[in-house]
Amino acid sequence: MSTKTLYVAFFWHMHQPSYRDPFTGQFCLPWVRLHGTKDYLDMMLLLEDYPKIHQTFNIVPSLIDQLIAYTDKGAMDRHLELTLKTPSELTEQERIFLIENFFLANWDTMVRPYKRYHELLIKRGLRYSRQDLGRIHRYFTDTDLRDLQVWFNLVWIDPMFVNKDPVINGLFKKGEGFTEDDKKAVINKHLEILRQIIPTYKSFYQRGQVELSVTPYYHPILPLLWDTNNARIAMPEVRLPRRRFSYPQDAIAQISSGITFFTNVFGKKPQGMWPSEGSVCEDVVKAIGKEGIKWIATDEEVLAASLGYGFRDQQGNLNNPSALYRPYEYGGVSIFFRDHRLSDQIGFVYSGWDATKAVGDFMGRLSHIRDILPGDRDYVVPVILDGENAWEYYKNDGQDFLRLLYKTLSNDDRFRVVTMSEFLSQRGKGEKLQRLHAGSWINANFGVWLGHEEDNLSWDYLAQTREDLERFAADNKDKDLSEAWQAIYAAEGSDWNWWYGDEHSTDTAQEFDELYRKQLMKVYSVIGKEVPPHLYVPILLEDRGVSPMTEIKGFIYPKIEGLVTSYYEWLDAAFMDHKQSGGSMHKSEGFIVGMHYGFNEASFFVRLDPLYPFDKSPDKLLIEVKLIKPKELKYAVFIHNDHIKASVMVMQDNQWVMEKDTVKVAAKDIFELQIDFDDIGCAVGEEIQFSVQVMKNGDEVERCPWRGYITFNRPSPDYEKMMWQ
Repeated sequence: MSTKTLYVAFFWHMHQPSYRDPFTGQFCLPWVRLHGTKDYLDMMLLLEDYPKIHQTFNIVPSLIDQLIAYTDKGAMDRHLELTLKTPSELTEQERIFLIENFFLANWDTMVRPYKRYHELLIKRGLRYSRQDLGRIHRYFTDTDLRDLQVWFNLVWIDPMFVNKDPVINGLFKKGEGFTEDDKKAVINKHLEILRQIIPTYKSFYQRGQVELSVTPYYHPILPLLWDTNNARIAMPEVRLPRRRFSYPQDAIAQISSGITFFTNVFGKKPQGMWPSEGSVCEDVVKAIGKEGIKWIATDEEVLAASLGYGFRDQQGNLNNPSALYRPYEYGGVSIFFRDHRLSDQIGFVYSGWDATKAVGDFMGRLSHIRDILPGDRDYVVPVILDGENAWEYYKNDGQDFLRLLYKTLSNDDRFRVVTMSEFLSQRGKGEKLQRLHAGSWINANFGVWLGHEEDNLSWDYLAQTREDLERFAADNKDKDLSEAWQAIYAAEGSDWNWWYGDEHSTDTAQEFDELYRKQLMKVYSVIGKEVPPHLYVPILLEDRGVSPMTEIKGFIYPKIEGLVTSYYEWLDAAFMDHKQSGGSMHKSEGFIVGMHYGFNEASFFVRLDPLYPFDKSPDKLLIEVKLIKPKELKYAVFIHNDHIKASVMVMQDNQWVMEKDTVKVAAKDIFELQIDFDDIGCAVGEEIQFSVQVMKNGDEVERCPWRGYITFNRPSPDYEKMMWQ
């Protein structure tokens, strides 16, 4: 048991991609402004009351650039533009836009607590189709729309500033019947808050309580810019884009321009860097070191892959803490490895807890780490996560939790909260790593950004556009192509592919898709070439099938028992590695861990692997396997404790009607379902499309896959023979 002080290093990552339309200059989405009024300033100001709490804030240059555009250049976003219009001046399409987009907030913490805002949501409808909005908007009066304009912008002001401003506080109390002057007061408050962010960060940085670090300018996945083949290091079987993208010079340019921009804004060069999404590889880290960066950070799973051993047992309990809680050095750069579990507790778990319980749990975990560490050296626990996205899920925007946590740590002599550079200055650069695994903070690979059909298509478009620009530049050496190169660099950002594929979902996926393609279109506009037709077609195609990680290799004949009776039982099935996700953050653990599906000559089978056994779940579960082809059917399976009730539903006259109540299904350690081809009227060679939905206590918690459906064709009896020809 260690009696030494345990160091804790909080690291808040502040990030937004470039929302600027390269043709109009307008911001397509409002998240820089809204997170600016709710998250960036208060996270720093909280530290004024806790001088012992030293922290690191990571700044993405594309975020700061947009903040400056709002405060110094009069930048507008679409949502701000329509906020400022009086309701009587709104066109029909603008009214529809308001009703569809002005509830983009966490409903539980930012809409339902406010009577009038919630009334407007109910009036709009919790669920609707876009076709419905042409009718729904007619029910909204000008007073309704003005109240909606005010409420949407009002709830994105942090409680810290609401409590200190009698005008804004008064608007919360007023609740409805807002005036144009009320609306202007809210927007003026937004701009007032935005103007304080950069000066406040400078002040805390200069006094030393806070360290500021940086990310490459447009937040790219550096190892994939260096070479998309780097994805094969962690995922040997991954499907690569057709065009290999390998431009180390772009990775270096993003690193260098990010550092230069940061230095110009904050007055001194950063010591540290968060490589976007914690993405590293050996070549990239060496390049970062050559640019003068002293330290970087990534995830513990990257360290485990680098060392060849992990730090936790199958239940996630620590079994090798002394190897995890210290920095290492590679290529002259010190590397911190985040505690994945502690970071995710703050990011995804504590939001639903009482602040006292959450802080107690966090401190208990820290105390356990300290108790099991040897006393041979000083250790540091890096807690690294988004500094913005989590808080809308917390009551009071997370301030109750953070204040209690900071107070508790300030008064506990067993712990000392430091910046990354403070720890390194006292303890050295760290032990050298012999090799560094190529991966990110998500599963120690790059699967979120490459491999899915949508991801790969975006890489192919980027590669083709860059090649066309490079050829043009070689033939036109005297032409100013800076705008075109900036568009390429913006298109290299990680956020576009964050939303492509099946890992994450957002209400604004279409906007991200369009903005990505516009960056590429801008290149052709600058060089005076015709925009290729494919750039006008969305990369998002939600009605197409989704490819599994492992394809079907042969017939399977599983026993439907809800148990893994044999390793070989599902060996030839397809497999999809499913992680629960949603919103703008990646959740590292979901209820469904993976899905298998396969077939033989007579039936097809679906298997779901849960985080914990189905028959041990205290919740009421409903699993729906929905067939789209060959006909619309739904296999509904209710599970509670060890009781199962199942039925087959058929769609008739736009409603589900029971067809039969006998289903070949079992749910114990795993969920297994058998569907006979003849029962669903599927002939040999006919296409089958299906998806799986999981409901918990009446609420949808997961969909497999998250977007689109799985598709395959009924095999012929000689399918396996043909597979081996």
